[in-house]
Amino acid sequence: MLATLPITLVTAGGAGLIALWLAIRTGMVRRAAGISIGDGGNERLRARMRAQANYAETAPFILILIGAIEAAHGPSLWLWAASIAFLLARVAHPFGMDGVRWCRAGGILVTFLLLLGLGLYAVLTPLAAFGPARPTVETLPSRG
Repeated sequence: MLATLPITLVTAGGAGLIALWLAIRTGMVRRAAGISIGDGGNERLRARMRAQANYAETAPFILILIGAIEAAHGPSLWLWAASIAFLLARVAHPFGMDGVRWCRAGGILVTFLLLLGLGLYAVLTPLAAFGPARPTVETLPSRG
């Protein structure tokens, strides 16, 4: 059986696993610090919570854009690359929130560039169908 939207399916699966991983990471700090609600002033927990929230703020839009573009145009190598870049960026960002220097900036930069690029592509795709008027050629019925 062949998946209808393979890029979207793989990306959504990976995104779900990342969401679970982020929740577990946050929960581990909560448990260790004995904080069940809020951040309790714990900087490490605050960073984990922000990484999880940042993910929740951006991931749905990327997934929707990848799905819509794939539905409109079918799978493509560049869309696979965008999907992989998105997943890697969203894994890097939380490590950056934990102090790995380039990961936070790199993860968010890639995510923002993908939001911009995929968003523009999605907006411009239907507009391209209404491009410059093409001359029509009328055909005359044949005599005979």
